[in-house]
Parts: sequence; C-alpha cells; structure tokens
Amino acid sequence: MDPVTLQVLLASLRSTCEQMGAVLVHAAFSANIKERRDSSTALFDSNGEMVMQAEQIPVHLGSMPDSVAAVLDRDHRPEDIYILNDPFAGGTHLPDITLVSPLFVEGKMLGFAASRAHHADVGGSVPASMPAQSHEIYQEGLVIPPMCLIREGQLDEDLLNLLMANMRNPEQRKADLRAQIASIRKAQSDANELAEKYGIELLYDAMREVLDYSERRTRASIEQMPDGTYGAEDVMESDHDGGTHDLTIKVTVKIEGSNIQIDFDGTAQQDPGNLNCPLSVTKSAAYFVLRVVTDPDIPPCAGSYRTVDVIAQPKSMVNAARPSAVVGGNVETSSRIADVILAAFWQALPAPAQGQGTMNNLTLGNRRFTYYETVGGGQGACSDANGPSAVHVAMSNTLNTPIEALELEYPLRVKRYEIRRGTGGRGQFFGGDGIVRELEALEEMRYSLLTERRRHAPRGTAGGEDAKPGRNSLNGSELPSKASGHLAAGDTLRIETPGGGGYGKAS
Repeated sequence: MDPVTLQVLLASLRSTCEQMGAVLVHAAFSANIKERRDSSTALFDSNGEMVMQAEQIPVHLGSMPDSVAAVLDRDHRPEDIYILNDPFAGGTHLPDITLVSPLFVEGKMLGFAASRAHHADVGGSVPASMPAQSHEIYQEGLVIPPMCLIREGQLDEDLLNLLMANMRNPEQRKADLRAQIASIRKAQSDANELAEKYGIELLYDAMREVLDYSERRTRASIEQMPDGTYGAEDVMESDHDGGTHDLTIKVTVKIEGSNIQIDFDGTAQQDPGNLNCPLSVTKSAAYFVLRVVTDPDIPPCAGSYRTVDVIAQPKSMVNAARPSAVVGGNVETSSRIADVILAAFWQALPAPAQGQGTMNNLTLGNRRFTYYETVGGGQGACSDANGPSAVHVAMSNTLNTPIEALELEYPLRVKRYEIRRGTGGRGQFFGGDGIVRELEALEEMRYSLLTERRRHAPRGTAGGEDAKPGRNSLNGSELPSKASGHLAAGDTLRIETPGGGGYGKAS
C-alpha cells in the first residue's frame, strides 16, 4: 500500500474512534462519563487485534483486546452486541462495562468495535461499587460474563432487566448503556461509509498494514535503546482489615535487539484485599509504558504490542485468579506497575521523577444517588522542565468533575478545591503540586476511599527531593489510604493528593 493511502485510511480509522468517544460522552447521563469522560473506544480487525484507539484512558485501552478475545469465537451476526465486565474473562474491574460488536460490511465481517465506560454503580456491598475493604470479587458488584445483549439488532430485554435489577439507579445505568450502544452504531455507520468509498478489500489491507507499520516503527525505536537487563521495585500500601503493610511489585525488563521482556518474578502473591490485578490490567500498564518510552507518533495499536512479552506468575498480585477482589488493582496497582516498569527503563534512558502514582479514588452514595471521581495530583519533573501541577497522570486520563455540575446534581458542597502548594519535590526542576479537594455532605451517605502514596512519597531523581505524600481526613481526623464509612449531613471529607518528585539538586 502506498504511504499516502495508508495515512489517509489511518486518519479515517482514528477519526472513527474519536467520534465513537464523542458520541458516548455526549449521550451519557452520569457525570462520571459525560463530565469526567471515564470511557474509551477502539477498533479491531477480524482476528481481534486492536487497529486503532481514541486517545482516552490507558488502563482501558491496553486491556480492551482481551475483551474482544473473550467473544472472538462466537457465532457473529450483523448488529450483534456483546456485554461483559468479568475481570477474569477480558474485563478490568466490575464498574468498567464493555460492549463489543462485530462490524459487517457488504455481508463480510470487517472487524470489531468496542466501547468501555466506568458506570457509577454495578451493585455490590457499597454505593458506586468500589469498596475499600473487599476481599472477594462478589462484594464488588455484579459479574457479567461475555453475553449477547443484542442479537441481530434485537435487544434481549430479559437480560437487560436482570442486569438492572442488580444495580443501583437502574435508569441511569440504562441511559449510559444506550450511550455505549450509540457509539457502537457510529462505528458501524463509519465502517459502511469507508467500505463504500474504498472497498472492503482495501480496508482489510489497511488494517494489516497499520499493524505492521506500527510494529516496524516500534522495533526501530527499541533498537535505539541499549541492550541490557534492568530491574526495579516499589510497594503498594495495603490497609486491609485495619492493618498496615506493604506489598512488593518487582520487575525485570530485558531489552534485546527489537524485543522487550517484562518479568514480574518476585512480586507479592495475591493480597487478601483488593489491590490484585487481572493479567489484562498488568499488560495494559506495560503497553502504556511502551508508548511512553518509544516514538509518540507511532500509531497506537496492537502492532506495537508484538514487541513485548509480559511474564506474570499465576496467583500473584499482578496475575490474580478468581475470586480475588480486584477493584483497587485496576486503578491503584496499575499505576504502581507503570511506575515500576518506567523506573526499570529509566536506568537505560533519561529519567524523569515519579508522578503522584495514584488515582485518588472517591465514591459517595446512598439509596438515592451514586457518585465516583478520581482526583489529580503532581507530575514528576524531568531533566529540562518542572512537572505540571493538578493533573491526572499515567494510567488515568480523566477530567475532574466541575464544581457546578457536582453541586447541581448531588447533595454535596465543595468547600475547597485548590492546588496544594509546595507539595512537589524541590530540585533543579520542581515536581508538580497536588490538589486539595474538600467536600461537605448535605445529607447522610456512605463513602469509600481507594488511594495510594499516603505512607510512601513519590521519589525524586538525580538528586531531586521527594514529593509530599497525600493525606485523607474526615472532619480533621486522619484516615488511612483505604477507608470507608458513613457521613452525616455536615461532615467534611478532605483529600490532599501527592505532588510529583523533583529532578536534580537545587542550586
């Protein structure tokens, strides 16, 4: 295929993914999707390889190929749509519901479209389905194995009613699912238009060439790195059942020619708490790092993934087995996995300091509402610039919930929302500062916090100072990094997020 045609079709596929995401966000009902944009969309070839993605949530996108793989061998028909959230069958954690649909054009299957969104509740022991102290997956919500929700355009009403009967605020859940379905329909419409314009055979060729092109460019980038074996480790802060202990994540990265091996031998075994990762999430973090350390202009697709071999021991914290709790693994452990892999790579490449390394997850709710948000923090400084403040880093790429939307829709008052000055590590270049987010409950509700970097600060590099760790508090009394409980009207929950590490010695 000539380069001009390839670039035109590549741009068309990218545009489809971005427009799928736009349809989903604009049609969604919950603030978590329409305001924070906690959702992702992608296209796949008929073999289940991701051909193109929208630039959305890294932890979603790198794991989404396993969702398509979970339905790859089904009896596919036009206008079918499958639904799943099972972390041990292609999902991540239970609030992330994925829809996968085969794309048929001219009577032939071109590939698949996938749409994933974090729903504000999927049942379980606490409102918003992110319990801080869960120890098995059944406490975290309704598990949905890969199932056909729509067969040849006909919605399975019985299945939908069964799902909704196990979720809080079912009308909101239905509305967000309809938004996901609309994004799938957009992919089907665009596929038909592209086939009419270019022909299906050229589209098949383009998909193959995009994957091969991405692989070639990734390999060329890896070949510029020095061969060698590089190791790093870090810890997660487990507060399960009121105890405080650290869980080690250890990695060895081997660079050889144009191939990379990432081995997690030495990582802690499955935790009794919920910081465990299904393998799909661990691979997602590895793929994110690959994009960070190689050419950023490489098309974001599975061609790049062919260069990486991820080895994770079964029943370890980074390759958990059913029925382990995993809700914190998807958001917090994935962030630390990315930190550790990057730390190994930085032994061979120019090394920035660590970012905040947490998504600072907060859920609130009662019988009337459910609410979920993540809170940004500081990014680490690098060798030629200060780190940005008050941003979502690494595996998160969401926005904040605007104060106006939050106070309009929920029984909450935002008392403080500001940069946490002086929390970035000092150095030749300063790390970014964290955030102070203080919320007052206006009626009785439950809360759950899943956070990290409260006992262990993000580290500086090249002589730069460490950042300030985060802090959680309720009415002024400090809370552990994982906490849950009740709020009465007038209670104030305060989240102070970590900064990023500094780079180089201060002059």
